[in-house]
Amino acid sequence: MTNNKFINKLPRRIKDVIAPKLKKVALTSLFATTLVFGVASSPIASESLTTVYYVYLHNEYIGTVSNINVVNEVVEEKLEKLQKEYKNHDLSLGTQLSYIPEQVFRSTANDQSVIQTLESELKPQVESTAIVIGESPAVYLENEEQAKHVIQSLKLRYVTKEQLAELEFRQKSPNIALPPLEKNESRILDVYFSENVTTKTEKIEPTKILTVVEAVKLIRKGTLEEKKYLVQEGDVLGSIANDHNLTLEQIIKLNPGLTEDSLLQIEQEVNVTVPKPLVSVFVDKEVNKREKIAYQKEVTETDSMFKGDIKVKQEGKEGLRAVTYVISQQNGHTINKETVKADILVNPVKKVVLRGTKVIPSRGEGNFSWPTSGGYVSSQMGYRWSRMHKGIDIARPSDRSIKTVDNGVVVSAGWDGGYGNKIVVDHQNGYRTVYAHLSSIEVSVGQTVPKGSQIALMGSTGDSTGVHLHFEVYKNGALVNPLTLLR
Repeated sequence: MTNNKFINKLPRRIKDVIAPKLKKVALTSLFATTLVFGVASSPIASESLTTVYYVYLHNEYIGTVSNINVVNEVVEEKLEKLQKEYKNHDLSLGTQLSYIPEQVFRSTANDQSVIQTLESELKPQVESTAIVIGESPAVYLENEEQAKHVIQSLKLRYVTKEQLAELEFRQKSPNIALPPLEKNESRILDVYFSENVTTKTEKIEPTKILTVVEAVKLIRKGTLEEKKYLVQEGDVLGSIANDHNLTLEQIIKLNPGLTEDSLLQIEQEVNVTVPKPLVSVFVDKEVNKREKIAYQKEVTETDSMFKGDIKVKQEGKEGLRAVTYVISQQNGHTINKETVKADILVNPVKKVVLRGTKVIPSRGEGNFSWPTSGGYVSSQMGYRWSRMHKGIDIARPSDRSIKTVDNGVVVSAGWDGGYGNKIVVDHQNGYRTVYAHLSSIEVSVGQTVPKGSQIALMGSTGDSTGVHLHFEVYKNGALVNPLTLLR
């Protein structure tokens, strides 16, 4: 602070008279227990004047004392008391205090007020090592060794000691060419921070010095205290996330063991603090991998096979390649992956499939159409009324015509007890379909029925509670849910 600034803070009644003669003296000695001062000269006779001292703490005026020893005694007592509290630290009061002497006719000193202010506001300082991120100190450690340990610990979260040591060795000999990577081998190319990270010595209050563990946590997460939420009645994970401006994915990641369907307990702690690192750790590495090469599939249509039939002419085989990537990661997450070399070791063999196109009216194509003109499924396949309902029921179509779902041959057409009027169509490809409760039958046994042709009218014959179609499907004699096949 310049003399002009100090002059501006002096009592107005004397500023104009003594301002040109004032002299500021700073407490610059560490562990200072005495104050050195300068005496301002004055054209006024010294016998009629007395000297007072304007005291400044952190360049802010805090009062006036009659004797500099008042400040000395407070400093000595403060240091002695604090040294007992901080036994492992070499304390000082640094350059927090400064003063200006003045000769006045009438003393305005208030020693007790200054003493009280100094006792409450004068803080101890200790030499520490600050880790500086960018331009600002981020954390304070006891010494340089601990600061270096913190910096190394941040890197070792993403690489091993061996990898870091190898990298540092290579960086000392940058002209040595790197050999090609062997099978499934990798190496670290660089480890660095998102901002410049340095250290410097600073005076700081002892309470601001952190342990290595605390410093690493603060830099990694941006806070030493993680905010926890206590689950209340009616809470679910999604609502907790929304209330704290988090996504469901974020809150699950913050709480290992929880899932979207987890049953929360009342007063259970949920972490809702998203880490905000003060600096990011980047790792560039080179990785060699053996990777499979997927084979292609080629489909060839042929009229020498029935439509719906498929035959594998040539089995597909995966290939193999050796590939080298350069991968960049930020705090353990891959942000870029670049292929720098790829060699095919085994070529893939494509799969060749023959698909039949030959169509005959008596053989199904394998794709089922809807058997009615609209309508809806009024009852699905499954147990009903203590017994198995072997198919589905379709009711309320736009008209009552029943159509075959695929090409086939009628193998049964007539009355069948509880089924009432029933038709069975064999599609000549392993599938058989059943149509029941019909009001009338319009085909006969042995008749070829093309897909979509009308074979009956919907009715309510047999054990039926209303007009509908009961429809069943069998594949090689085994019951199949029709809803998996109908289109």
